[in-house]
Amino acid sequence: MNSIRQHNRMAWDRQVEKGNRWTQPVSSEEIAAARQGFWKIYLTPTKPVPRHWLEPLSGKRVLCLASGGGQQAPILAAAGALVTVLDNSPKQLARDRFVAEREGLTIHTVEGDMADLSHFADGSFDLVVHPVSNVFTPQVRPVWREAFRVLRHQGILVAGFNNPVIYIFDYALLERNGELKVKYALPYSDVEQLSEEEKQRYRKEGIPFEFSHTLEDQIGGQIEAGFAIVGFYEDYDLESDENPLNRYLPLYIATQALKP
Repeated sequence: MNSIRQHNRMAWDRQVEKGNRWTQPVSSEEIAAARQGFWKIYLTPTKPVPRHWLEPLSGKRVLCLASGGGQQAPILAAAGALVTVLDNSPKQLARDRFVAEREGLTIHTVEGDMADLSHFADGSFDLVVHPVSNVFTPQVRPVWREAFRVLRHQGILVAGFNNPVIYIFDYALLERNGELKVKYALPYSDVEQLSEEEKQRYRKEGIPFEFSHTLEDQIGGQIEAGFAIVGFYEDYDLESDENPLNRYLPLYIATQALKP
């Protein structure tokens, strides 16, 4: 396991302990509603994924890619899908197993790297669900290539990712005096841009390392892998005051891609 993946594995285990909102399992009420056909999942913070991007779900083989936390996978399983979750964090996967046991669901969990799906044969899935998480891997194009490989013909990938523009600002300066100032060029990398002191703080406090990726890699990379982009939307994080850019532009992007 490389050092970045190992750090982010530990960091997301710590995020579970801290109660990060993306580690909070769905409720029994949400599972009951999903069983009755009233379901929704999120790739990004605010907007639910359009239902027609995913339907029909009954009997569909779904890979929730880098999607642990007891959120997307249990909802999809309750809606009738055959769900596998791959995630780098053992404690995030434990969240999915917790909901599965609580609700009598079947969810297969696999610990692994989102850029290496060698656990799975070609054409293993009908749908890949990939919420905002490739921000935690240094290279995103291998993620798209592997997602393409494990999907069947006419399979669908739905993915959420950060708008890379959010990484150009000096957030330490913003925290100190409220000034929003451009500091970094894109593509941004915590590993390359943070000082050694800051990286040590990340290691001590269990903060994941992030990588911005370009839109050419995020969208162009899907196309290069063989996908046709057939759906698109943008989203804000209106429930969070952590990023003042919410007032100015959408911070997240979601795509629906078809394997022809």
